[in-house]
Amino acid sequence: MSRGAQPHPVVLDGDEIEDVKDRWREAVRETRRQRSPRARQEAARALAAVVRGIPAVADARCVACYAARPGEPDTVPLLEALAARGVRVLLPVLGTNLRRDWAEYQGAEDLRERAPGRPPEPSGPSLGPAALADADVVLAPALAVDSRGSRLGQGGGWYDRVLADARPGVPVIALVHDEEVYDATVHPVPVQPHDRGVDAVATPSGWRPLGQEGATVDGEVDGNGDGEGEGTGGR
Repeated sequence: MSRGAQPHPVVLDGDEIEDVKDRWREAVRETRRQRSPRARQEAARALAAVVRGIPAVADARCVACYAARPGEPDTVPLLEALAARGVRVLLPVLGTNLRRDWAEYQGAEDLRERAPGRPPEPSGPSLGPAALADADVVLAPALAVDSRGSRLGQGGGWYDRVLADARPGVPVIALVHDEEVYDATVHPVPVQPHDRGVDAVATPSGWRPLGQEGATVDGEVDGNGDGEGEGTGGR
């Protein structure tokens, strides 16, 4: 996985963890805002190729993913590739009070921002929160991930709640930019007891299992396909 300038806020002794999380989110979002449209398109194509090569994804009949918001690694090339392979793809649908729900992906042209601030959603019928139990792998958004598998989300806690509906043992893989993966011994992602970790991370340059639970994802492949992924520090 490639290295680059890594966004990281200043953390002071005595800072409240929610304040640290908020400053970290803003640092990552600012870096994402500086990425050019061309760079985002190139990253999206590379990320799709990486994720498709993960054994858990390659073997999956049903994948839970998401339609990216502006600034997030674009997932449309990945969604299209999965659908073209005949994979059933589930996307989040947000109800009132962040109600958990899912609907099937029906093509990029079907995705719409149904309400301000919400990610693009499919128009098909809602399947209910229990639909996540059909997924063989969950591809989750994140702002940052560290080498222990800690994940920093957008702040709404949606995925922390929704992952309880996944089947036991189903791998959860975060999708981020290269520089958003942190060495937990240097810059651990701030977490609270309710935060759910991830089993692996994928970036445009490669993927790797994380933490003790990373063994649930078969094997490890970096961007060069040689099985020797770089460490996460400094990216």
